[in-house]
Amino acid sequence: MWNAELQGEFDPGRPALRIDDGAIYSALSIPHSALAHMKRKQRRAQRETSAGGVVFRRGPDGAPRFLLIRDSYRNWGFPKGHLEPGEPPAAAARREVAEETGLKDLVLHGPIRVIDWYFRFRGKTIHKFCHFFLFESRRGECVPQAEEGITDCAWHGSEEARRTISYDNAREVLEQASAMVQALAHVGDGAAPEQSV
Repeated sequence: MWNAELQGEFDPGRPALRIDDGAIYSALSIPHSALAHMKRKQRRAQRETSAGGVVFRRGPDGAPRFLLIRDSYRNWGFPKGHLEPGEPPAAAARREVAEETGLKDLVLHGPIRVIDWYFRFRGKTIHKFCHFFLFESRRGECVPQAEEGITDCAWHGSEEARRTISYDNAREVLEQASAMVQALAHVGDGAAPEQSV
């Protein structure tokens, strides 16, 4: 039976796992060699942590608009960056938003979610984790941080922002942020007390 599983012939009702070598294993009987391969790959990835902010502002009609930035690769997303040593993620998110957009007067409404992804940089595999927080900006002009490669920043309605964002995982963050903003509107005028960082 184990040999049949290695060839991909297993009960389709059981969870499956595909390893980089192309083999498919039943999740209930993964060979030790496959687990060792997965652990080696995990050890090779260097972990990085960053934080970012989804910033919204209400328009004259009360509808939320979300701030997006465009990077040097012409991809649209949210302001984010590395944590400084000992810096909490919420504080890093606030700092990165202020640095990359010029917005200083930010009200923190809370955490949205943590996303992660893998990428290659200078020959190394990086496993990046990014903590996103919801901020409200009621005033101030956006100024893209050109020295960091930020080429533009713009406010978009929810649907337009969803279409503009370049990455699927950032779209998921936007969906959760939109739901949080709607919940804030139902609580009152959206001016919930700022959470401490």
